Amino acid sequence: MSKDVIELIGIVEETFPNATFRVRILSTQAKDHELHCHLAGRMRVNRVHILPGDRVRVEMTPYDLQKGRITYRFRSDQPLQLDGSPNVPMPPPAPAK
Repeated sequence: MSKDVIELIGIVEETFPNATFRVRILSTQAKDHELHCHLAGRMRVNRVHILPGDRVRVEMTPYDLQKGRITYRFRSDQPLQLDGSPNVPMPPPAPAK
């Protein structure tokens, strides 16, 4: 079974009951596209709270381009990379001797 999912970065616009959200996509692949998303199971289990204005990673299937699943919530101090590459922090500089 292959995972045919499209991963995008978006911002939460509105919250609805049952852990569903309206997300506006920021990624260059689908700029300003809006999705109706639900929380992934692991985020529900870990009780991750999502508020309007949060940046999130969304998975969507190519079969239904109006729905998606929120798989990650970015911290506010985490840099945003829209190309989909992983956010790897730079190591701190070595102390001078």
